[in-house]
Amino acid sequence: MRTKSVKSNKINMVTLGCSKNIYDSEVIMGQLKANNKEVAHEEEGNIVVINTCGFIANAKEESVNTILDYVQKKEEGIVDKVFVTGCLSERYKPDLEKEIPNVDQYFGTSDLPLLLKALGADYKHELIGERLTTTPKNYAYLKIAEGCDRPCSFCAIPLMRGKHRSTPIEDLVKEAEKLAANGVKELILIAQDLTYYGLDLYKKRNLAELLQNLVKVEGVEWIRLHYAFPTGFPMDVLEVMKNEPKICNYIDIPLQHIADPILKSMRRGTTKEKTTRLLQEFRKAVPNMAIRTTLIVGYPGETEEDFKTLKSWVEEMRFERLGCFTYSHEENTHAYNLEDDVPEEIKQQRANEIMEIQSQISWELNQEKIGQQFRCIVDRKEGNYFVARTEFDSPDVDNEVLIDATKHYVKLGEFCTVKINDAADFDLYGEPI
Repeated sequence: MRTKSVKSNKINMVTLGCSKNIYDSEVIMGQLKANNKEVAHEEEGNIVVINTCGFIANAKEESVNTILDYVQKKEEGIVDKVFVTGCLSERYKPDLEKEIPNVDQYFGTSDLPLLLKALGADYKHELIGERLTTTPKNYAYLKIAEGCDRPCSFCAIPLMRGKHRSTPIEDLVKEAEKLAANGVKELILIAQDLTYYGLDLYKKRNLAELLQNLVKVEGVEWIRLHYAFPTGFPMDVLEVMKNEPKICNYIDIPLQHIADPILKSMRRGTTKEKTTRLLQEFRKAVPNMAIRTTLIVGYPGETEEDFKTLKSWVEEMRFERLGCFTYSHEENTHAYNLEDDVPEEIKQQRANEIMEIQSQISWELNQEKIGQQFRCIVDRKEGNYFVARTEFDSPDVDNEVLIDATKHYVKLGEFCTVKINDAADFDLYGEPI
């Protein structure tokens, strides 16, 4: 009986949370494949590895529910083993072991060799850049650093991911070359903080030099920047963005808030004036840049006045892309010592108000695009539409360009020029030229 189950072992990798978790799952899968293990992403398998998120309350709840779901399947004999890794497991391992003992083993964010060992595989150091990508074939995430040194009061990431550690430029170039050889045309650079890149290795902020090396990789046509920090932003990056056609005129810079008392309590190291000036410099250096940001409402002590300041600033700045979260009171963070004094319904109401303002801004900006032509990449086909994106849009979070598949044909994973003939709040409609 044992021989039979060993033969049919298939590992199902389940990923929750952000793009950094997607990247980590792809690395785990690459290692397992190199050990001749049968592995798939979110398909049926008798061994399950859950890569969890522990960032905010909703994400933790989803992770716990997913673990309970698979433990139930294990009890019913549908799966044989359940392993848990990732941020939730790093942060709450003793609690999880006590509360959900039926999991075979829990691992933290830096326990990859131990996880592989539990799965009967060896950690192979030589596998730089070997991943089993789970995204559409035309784009992939490239994690340029791990951890974070920022002291933001609301954030638990340093607890789960440790101190900032940059990956050397030569390793990232090798990884990019391997991705390009597999058909990847767009690299999405991710880290907890892109702007800190290189300080540990090169004693200077070295994102610009990394970009200058990555643009030389043949086959890569777009390079996109995610998760920059507003304090200490390396301005030479804007110069590279302006002069290198491969670097998308796009930046994701989570600003969190703008009222000075809140920024101070959040320990963001900046002010409304400095942040506004930084964004003005962005616009001046790269006039057609799309700026994406994320905001937190309902932070402890956020008054009606603070919220009004944030609202009018959002109206004034007219961000191309914006997301808004309600504050989540996370234990062991600096803000946990403050009273979580904004009621949940007020938090939600404030988030809705911000998103209504943004929806109107996005609609107005999209109307201006009607009649224009854009170079787009085609990600997938969904129902009667091909779903594409411009260089100003990141997958899953930004606007999409919808092409009627009953009238037009475009090739998945390829670039095409699209003329926009209609626009909604967050979608553009167009036809290939």
